Amino acid sequence: MPITGFQIKAARSLIGMEQVELAAKAGVSANTIRNMEAAGAERISVRTGTLDAVTDALKAAGVLIIDQGPSDGGAGVRLINKGA
Repeated sequence: MPITGFQIKAARSLIGMEQVELAAKAGVSANTIRNMEAAGAERISVRTGTLDAVTDALKAAGVLIIDQGPSDGGAGVRLINKGA
């Protein structure tokens, strides 16, 4: 799934997670997270395994990553109700 640097930054903000913590949970360096977020509104261009590790860590922490779509209001992130 394409994801932007802004989505990663917003996801971290929703769950109160620092870059270093996300990096540790994803098994990547903090510089990798910084570089991904620096892409801003652009789609992140990294190895698929790296992107999967980061998005999996965010999902495990309770974030849903919303893909760009024609009728869903665009790309974004939201919290998942894990208790439901």
